[in-house]
Amino acid sequence: MYVITKHQIKDADAFFAVARMAAEGAPPGVYGRQFCPSRDGAEAVCLWEADSLEAVREYLDSLIGEASDNAYFEVDTRRAIGMPDRIEAGAQA
Repeated sequence: MYVITKHQIKDADAFFAVARMAAEGAPPGVYGRQFCPSRDGAEAVCLWEADSLEAVREYLDSLIGEASDNAYFEVDTRRAIGMPDRIEAGAQA
């Protein structure tokens, strides 16, 4: 399944310090696919592939829960045409 996460950023320094590399430390079954911050750094949208929405929620809330207000939405895999490749560890953002 795919999960879209929307982040209203409260602490930009803390959020961006970990958000771009969050895919590297993700637990088994959770894969980061795309990270898209807004130009002003006040919001970000991320795309994940995971076994469940709850797996993404638990991981990200524990990682960046203090730095942003997070919302999670499941995306129907039948509509997931043209999804980006998984984010590789150490990839340039």
